Amino acid sequence: MEAAIMGATEVLTVNHLQKKFGKFTALKEINLTLHAGEVLGFIGPNGAGKSTTIRTILGMLRPTAGTVQVFGQDAWRDAVFIHQRLAYVPGDVYLWPNFTGGQTIDLLLKMSGQQHNAKTDDLIKKFALDPSKKNQTYSKGNRQKVALIVALSSDVALYIFDEPTSGLDPLNEIVFQQEISRLKAAGKAILLSSHILSEVEKTCDTIAIIRQGQIIEAGELAALQHLTRINVTVTSDQDLTALGQLPGVHQFQQQSGTTNFAVDTDQLQTVLQALAAKKLTAIQIAPPTLEDLFLRYYDQGNVKQAEVSTHA
Repeated sequence: MEAAIMGATEVLTVNHLQKKFGKFTALKEINLTLHAGEVLGFIGPNGAGKSTTIRTILGMLRPTAGTVQVFGQDAWRDAVFIHQRLAYVPGDVYLWPNFTGGQTIDLLLKMSGQQHNAKTDDLIKKFALDPSKKNQTYSKGNRQKVALIVALSSDVALYIFDEPTSGLDPLNEIVFQQEISRLKAAGKAILLSSHILSEVEKTCDTIAIIRQGQIIEAGELAALQHLTRINVTVTSDQDLTALGQLPGVHQFQQQSGTTNFAVDTDQLQTVLQALAAKKLTAIQIAPPTLEDLFLRYYDQGNVKQAEVSTHA
């Protein structure tokens, strides 16, 4: 079985997952796939279903319908086997109050079948954690550091992070992102649930956007960026008001010689041809960001059921 795990490319497979709590349907139709050497960004606001999905993957909740497999094993039935081969960091960490941070790190590593090693010491230094202090004196950010140090110094095949940088300062967020890159280079599979879109954009290969318990878009970020608009900034002494009337142009603003607007990807060529006839001082074309894509789907006025699509 271990050999099969090492040779498998699909580390996590979620098919048609549904989860109900009484009459309330928390998860409607979740499909996810995570491969070795891949970072999957799982994004959505609080209450969208991210943590419920993760708890189901961890075998903490039993699916109402559908299947969840980790390392080819059933997440509910084979949870003990699976947990021995993954590391998990929740968004809110609770620690034994009278233990020191160092004692907690060593105990959690031992419970996971891991050992305190040189990497552990390196992470303690990078995250600037004082391991001699008791957990009850730690801030939320320091409690997160303890859990991250344990997870990141563990040698496992799958890492699951649920809002892991909550409470961390920007410098520690950078350390976390660097460690994610290290794990990816080592062929590890990482599921990163986050509402910090810049973090997801910097670290993830693929994304899955969840809305009201349903995956509304999934795939490689580069492939999904065509679904939203391109941002254009133009500097010119000429009046460019006519550009705002072109098909596919949105959010047109013109002030003090600078014109800003967004354009649908399929209309970009037409807009560029119109701009070529003008005298421009400067032009800047910015590809759509993850935030642009995310806001498109969470703008209640613009999201329509017909627009919802999921790509394998």
